[in-house]
Amino acid sequence: MSSITQTTHESMYEAVLARLNTASQLINLPDSITEVLRYPQKEVKVSLPVVMDNGKIKVFEAFRVIHSTHLGPSKGGIRYAMDVNEDEVKALAAWMTFKCAVADLPYGGAKGGIKCNPRQMSESELERLSRAYAKAMKDIFGVNKDIPAPDMGTSGREMAWILDEFNKITGEDSPGVITGKPVGLGGSLGREAATGRGVMVNALQSLTKLNINPKQSTAVVQGFGNVGSHAARLLAEQGIKIIAIADASGGYYNEKGIDIHDALNYVAKNNRSLEGYSKATKITNEELLVLPTDLLVPAALQNVITQEIAKDVKCKIIVEGANGPTLPDADPILNDKGIIVVPDILANSGGVTVSYFEWVQNKMGYYWTEEEVNQKHDEKMKTAFEKVWNNAQKYKTSMRIAAYITALEKLQLGIKMKGHF
Repeated sequence: MSSITQTTHESMYEAVLARLNTASQLINLPDSITEVLRYPQKEVKVSLPVVMDNGKIKVFEAFRVIHSTHLGPSKGGIRYAMDVNEDEVKALAAWMTFKCAVADLPYGGAKGGIKCNPRQMSESELERLSRAYAKAMKDIFGVNKDIPAPDMGTSGREMAWILDEFNKITGEDSPGVITGKPVGLGGSLGREAATGRGVMVNALQSLTKLNINPKQSTAVVQGFGNVGSHAARLLAEQGIKIIAIADASGGYYNEKGIDIHDALNYVAKNNRSLEGYSKATKITNEELLVLPTDLLVPAALQNVITQEIAKDVKCKIIVEGANGPTLPDADPILNDKGIIVVPDILANSGGVTVSYFEWVQNKMGYYWTEEEVNQKHDEKMKTAFEKVWNNAQKYKTSMRIAAYITALEKLQLGIKMKGHF
């Protein structure tokens, strides 16, 4: 019961600030820089009246938070979920700031969200909602100002609607104002699998550091949505045995290994759910997180690795596919156990990296092949991993704090050079 209470009441933004403070103190960052980064530059909250299919009007709460534009225009996804709130969006925007800095992208951080349940809405209702959001944010979005992308509960479909509405309002044709678009509308090849691909690259780099042969290793992946399913597939393609997967319906364990392509086919025919998957033993998500394995990939929700869970975790490496899956109180426990944690702001930065590539391609009107995109992505991920790993060694700290240090070193330069204060 205690873990449920802790998960419910933990402020995500306070978790960001706790890690920011720790990293700032380690490198003696000037208080003025830390103070600037503690506060978002802009917070927007709007109400969106939408005509539902039954003819009634329903009003939806929606948000957009711009955390930083110190290194370039702000960048960050839009999520559609019932638990969207100001604290969550602020935290996700700040994480995007650090994520873009770690990946060495010319972006600041932002995030948006609409409080809704997309699974209970028709396609036409979702389209009207998305267009209403685009209208409300017409002065916020811009190809060189703030560039949204898909997140939880959204996809290329919603991005296409938002792009079309924005272009109608502005009278322009600006494909680069939003990323994660369908390929036919200026989207980049390789974008859909990019976040999962980043998880895979970071996992391989970590295994190499520990001298573990991927073909003799095992992995557990929590989450089988966009990030988790692609991460599981790509890890399996590297010869890693996936012994457990999970989604909202629960965990599915098979010590002999799960055929990920078979699981993907099952989900495609079963309303995007693993419910009833018979080629693995059903377990709880909590049991899945503490299975003995080399790699653990939490790629579902935030705050799933609590203090209590951390005490029982039996992996060698955690690669965070989700945003904020580990509570701050769990970090010292994992560190004491010698578990390498590749933090979210490094591990899942593949998505924003290929979003950057999409933006660049839109701006120059020339598009790369999927092989070119993947090659550029992998190079970026490997470079970022090495920087963070080296800072972890230099400052004798965890990979998480080292990632914040890596980000802060870049952000400090940007803030100082622009002379914001």
